[in-house]
Amino acid sequence: MILPAKVLQRTVDRKFMGEVKAVTDSEFESTLNDNEWVLVDFWAEWCGPCKAIAPILNDLASERDILIAKVDTDSNTMHAARLGVRGIPALFLFRNGTMVDNKSGMMTKPALTTWVDNHMTADDF
Repeated sequence: MILPAKVLQRTVDRKFMGEVKAVTDSEFESTLNDNEWVLVDFWAEWCGPCKAIAPILNDLASERDILIAKVDTDSNTMHAARLGVRGIPALFLFRNGTMVDNKSGMMTKPALTTWVDNHMTADDF
């Protein structure tokens, strides 16, 4: 895959890439506000598509400067309810604490990376 120039430059400028982190309801707001780009993954242990997308999210974190915040909806329901999550996996993309976009359901790696890259390289921020 060929990465857009803005993503490549941001990768060269950074000493580290993103990470995957479990986030609770009490950590949710600070996680969004303390990181430029956050992709929140609302998931549950029993969810097959959630398990299928997990390695794709891990890859995305290793290839982009983005925090993947994994919120287990069985034990952390407050923000899933506030954001209107009706099905999982539900992915919400935030920049500097502001929601940019959201998707629901399983996504392929090319679809997910294209979706994220289109927002991370947009000039309207």
